[in-house]
This record gives sequence, structure tokens and C-alpha cells, in this order.
Amino acid sequence: MYTNPFQESPRIAEHKDFPFPFFPSLLPLFSPRFKHHFGNCLSLSSNSSLRPEPALFRDFCVADPMASVSVNGNVCKGAKLATAENFSFSGLHIRKNTSNAVGSAVTPVNVAQIPGLQTLGISMARVDYAPNGGLNPPHTHPRASEILVVVEGTLRVGFVTSNPDNRLITKVLVPGDVFVFPEGLIHFQYNIGNTSAVAFAGLNSQNPGVISVANAVFGSNPSISANILAKAFKLDGKLVGNLQSNF
Repeated sequence: MYTNPFQESPRIAEHKDFPFPFFPSLLPLFSPRFKHHFGNCLSLSSNSSLRPEPALFRDFCVADPMASVSVNGNVCKGAKLATAENFSFSGLHIRKNTSNAVGSAVTPVNVAQIPGLQTLGISMARVDYAPNGGLNPPHTHPRASEILVVVEGTLRVGFVTSNPDNRLITKVLVPGDVFVFPEGLIHFQYNIGNTSAVAFAGLNSQNPGVISVANAVFGSNPSISANILAKAFKLDGKLVGNLQSNF
């Protein structure tokens, strides 16, 4: 006899917060076999191991970019062939040249620089900004969220929410401040100070990717029709042509 169905079915007992509050009172109406299998289903549905990307089945998977096999990512090389160099990178202390059109320079540290990041779901970058307007232009990371910490200078940062709101969320950061850019959203950093600025970013992907908005729209290869861009941006076709010539 089932005097207390939660005691007899511990998997159901783990789910007393089941979204239908009336459900426990109905349990005595079901057979023991039903309750057992239903408890199994609840347990499986909440099991963190059942995720789109399964857990790594080894200590690490050092990427082998020279492998002839093409996969989503890189083939792992033999674990016994791994060295300390596969897990390290040097140079993030070096200030990069920001004498360019946008006044910034990014030093990425992803799976291309550290093969041992393969399958670990993390990467980082250093960003240098020129004084008085150094800009990391509006861009997105299609495969990662980003967390940014400022270590030098003063930055105006922000991101834009998705349609239909397209709301700008922005803040001025000083050294020690941290800001998060959600995955896939257009974001930027702009140096509003009269000295150089430096920030470090962490991203939750071994290969977060980057899409610079202006480059993608006006500098695609082959070019997007000027008529299309003129209509989309409500601009004169000649102006669109001029913009495209700059990329």
C-alpha cells in the first residue's frame, strides 16, 4: 500500500515543486509502475548532464589545426603529444599599436592561440584604445557572451537590445569596473579620456567569432547592392556607394 507516494518514489519526492501543485494529491490514483517511471522521467529532465554539448570525455582536447579531417571545431591530437605550450600564451602585457582608423587594437587569446582551449568553452582578449576617441566599433560575438574589465582609462561602453525595442544600455567605466555584453547583441567600447585605455575581456567560447557591423554591411565581398542598403538605412544610393568605397 502506498501510504505516502513521495516516500515510495524518491525521484518524485525530489520534485515537490512540480509546476502543477495539485499533482501530488493525484498520485495515489496511479499505479506503482506509473509512479516509478514518471519519477524516472522527472529525474532525467532535470539531469544537468543532458545538455546540448555533452561533457568532455577526457582531461583535455588539444586542437590539431593541421589535421586533414574537417569537423565543427578541430580534431584533438593525442593526449600524450600535448605540451605546456598547448596551454599557454605570452604577450598580454604588451601595449599594441592603436594608430589605425578606429584607434584600437585587439589581442585575442582563443583556440587559435591556445590549442588547449578546445572544448573548454572559454577565451579572452586584451583591447587597447587610443586617447581621445579610440573605438572598438559596434560588433557582435555570435557564439559568446562577454565580460569586460577596465584596467586603464575611461570607457563609454554599451549594447543594444534586440527588436523591437532596440534599447541602448550604456555606462561609463573606470579602472576596476566590469560590464557584461550578452551573446549576439551589438556592443561597443569608446575611450572618452585623454589617455590610453586598456581592458580585458573574457568570453564563454573557445572561438566566439566577431562580426563588425560596419565591415559586414558596407564591406562585404561581394558587395550588398547599394539599392538594398539605401532602402534599409534610408540613405541616398550615392552616399551608400561612398560608404562602401571606404571598406
